Amino acid sequence: MTTDKIYLVGFMACGKSTVARALAERLHWRAEDIDDLIEARERRPIADIFAKQGEPYFRAVEREMLTLVLPLRHAVVATGGGTFADDENRAVIARDGVAVWLDMPLPELIGRIPVDGRRPLAADLSQLERLYLTRVESYRLAAVHVAAARLSVSDVVDRILDALDRAPSFVVRPSTESR
Repeated sequence: MTTDKIYLVGFMACGKSTVARALAERLHWRAEDIDDLIEARERRPIADIFAKQGEPYFRAVEREMLTLVLPLRHAVVATGGGTFADDENRAVIARDGVAVWLDMPLPELIGRIPVDGRRPLAADLSQLERLYLTRVESYRLAAVHVAAARLSVSDVVDRILDALDRAPSFVVRPSTESR
């Protein structure tokens, strides 16, 4: 399978947004971020959406933003931490591109999650641990698994490209467009 779209999946704070930009730059593709698209559409932070409309509303908007990026080609998409946990979203992603799980252990993630309220699902540590364990089961369904703990962004990008090169079922199609 030749792919011209990569979806980065993984738990909050694992670096999906940062890695998406770096990987897209390396491939001469575009980078998109589902959470950024949600905040732009709603004109407010995700924490505010959760507080005022709740998680079900947020997930509905998230699904709309995923649909919005479907026509894009030569793109690296940073998904939200819960995007890939949804069966329907996972199926859409699998049909449209290749899912790459940025795997990082919870203790490292906890150290990276800001305590300023921007991550509403991280407010309670025991709830965060349960959420992590639940979502990891979904992330394991990604086509590609990249251990990203304690690596630089450049090293994570290298590992993603190496994993895609080694997987006989995926060939990254370079962009022919100039940037």
